[in-house]
Amino acid sequence: MTASGNLFILSAPSGAGKSSLIKALLEQGKEKPSRPMQVSVSHTTRAPRPGENNGEHYHFVSVENFKTQLKQNAFYEYAEVFGNYYGTSEAAIDAQLAQGIDVFLDIDWQGAQQVRMKKPSVTTIFISPPSRQELESRLRGRGQDSEEIITSRMAQAQQECSHFQEFDYIVINDDFQQALADLTTIVNNQRLKCSQQMVQHKTLLDELVD
Repeated sequence: MTASGNLFILSAPSGAGKSSLIKALLEQGKEKPSRPMQVSVSHTTRAPRPGENNGEHYHFVSVENFKTQLKQNAFYEYAEVFGNYYGTSEAAIDAQLAQGIDVFLDIDWQGAQQVRMKKPSVTTIFISPPSRQELESRLRGRGQDSEEIITSRMAQAQQECSHFQEFDYIVINDDFQQALADLTTIVNNQRLKCSQQMVQHKTLLDELVD
């Protein structure tokens, strides 16, 4: 029998390296498959950008469709950003978890609060930069943002970081490989909990005590 999947939330200020860590974790999982993992695909009302595919990058829906689902309480969390809605489908996540898939939500602290209210068993992880100076250096290193945008992102990062105490785990992304190892440890820790192992290895454990 397969144990239910685990739900993880990863939050971080822009530039902390969260997306790179999630990508590396999933690639690592493909090399040594022990349990399927995937990042949740959100619903959004914004138009697709070049190269984005429906169902792969986002589920693109109309505003009317989104608001209908909202009235039906269909989302674990949702937010309105610059006039567009974004949401995490509760039914889709629950279906994936029921199949034994570990699911990762890439959302901010506000979304994490919403999910925690509906699913207290969620594991929340905050990805932190090693310092304010390093975060600013990473943002400037992208070479694609104006000074005004960088200043705005730094102010937003301070707001994000002020909620770190609400998370179960904190991973400091100073050395990338160490941060990835720390993240892997957290994921494995959830999988090795007694409640999970009792389902995953029921036959063996029953035999040992018979």
